[in-house]
Amino acid sequence: MAVVQGIREKVHLPLYDSLAVKPREQLFTEEKSGILKFFVNVQGKTKLETNLQSASLLPHYNTFEARAMRVVISDLPPLFPDDVKDSKKTTKLEDVDVLNDDGDAVDRTGGVAAAGAEVTADIEISIQQLVDLYRDAKESDDGTATLAPNDDESVTLSDSTGDLSATEADTVADNADVVLTLDDIKGMLDDLNPQDSPPPEQLDPNNGSGTVIGKLVYNTVTSLFVGEKVMISMPTWFFPAGAGPYSETGKFTTHGEPTPSATFRFAEPIYIDKQQNFRVEIEIPDSDTLKEIQRYYGPLNIWVVLDGYMTRDVQ
Repeated sequence: MAVVQGIREKVHLPLYDSLAVKPREQLFTEEKSGILKFFVNVQGKTKLETNLQSASLLPHYNTFEARAMRVVISDLPPLFPDDVKDSKKTTKLEDVDVLNDDGDAVDRTGGVAAAGAEVTADIEISIQQLVDLYRDAKESDDGTATLAPNDDESVTLSDSTGDLSATEADTVADNADVVLTLDDIKGMLDDLNPQDSPPPEQLDPNNGSGTVIGKLVYNTVTSLFVGEKVMISMPTWFFPAGAGPYSETGKFTTHGEPTPSATFRFAEPIYIDKQQNFRVEIEIPDSDTLKEIQRYYGPLNIWVVLDGYMTRDVQ
């Protein structure tokens, strides 16, 4: 459709861009530096992730009047690597107890074992399996979690005479479970590569250790650049989301009451002229905090929204 010459329209059309971390991947894979950049890399993103067509530029000869800025952080349950075949994302433990419902050790026939005939397990499990076991142990009355003895991918059963056959493993599985204590599981977590280890905020999100949103909001600085000029630079808590889920139960946290008025508004509008570069940066100044945040697993989205009015040609 042809452009109507000499006539332009002003519409409420916010600009947004995001950093997205895929499930089972870490923030480190998406951004290795201490600065998260927005409106800079927009190619290959979905409409959920950005509505910008060109990096750091408004479409065509449009201009934009920014009235507010918000930072929105998703609060989704993380997913961890679950491929047992990837040895870099697994952890091992040897000689784990295999016990029946009465807490007795069993032999390779599934019966109560005589001294020296006890079956034990060597396990190699993924980070996702380990996290699931950790949470099961935390919620159990006796601080233990169980694993199926005939899990071919992760469990090897043996006794003093050697490994059990598949048939014997199935027999043992009918009568007993591999029993891991909370201390066993914590030890396996400690044995993980520090870069791959789930951060406390995602491993045990409701134990008072803090949340992903809180860690990001209170340890980062958000800056808006127009051209190469800093228009505003403040800790991220200055830019509430004004969007997303909200609860007062303490089960999860959101960055601001989910109403558009509950966000930061500029005292005076900030103008972005046609073909003028702009970007937003979220900086993590502390190196130790940066290493912790880079360990976060997806799904995780961080959006930056410039709310305001777009002036464009009428078609």
